[in-house]
Amino acid sequence: MKYKIVLRHSEEGYSVSVPGLPGCWSQGATEEEATENIRDAIRAYLAVVEEIR
Repeated sequence: MKYKIVLRHSEEGYSVSVPGLPGCWSQGATEEEATENIRDAIRAYLAVVEEIR
């Protein structure tokens, strides 16, 4: 499944969130690092959702 992400640049690096998954966000020093980190965050988020069901 694919999710749209929102990537924002700041003085500290990049923050990234997933509008379709409330509360799912991450960050990184570079755009690439932030994108990799959000992939991990999405997997963890979905694992928790699956446990709850």
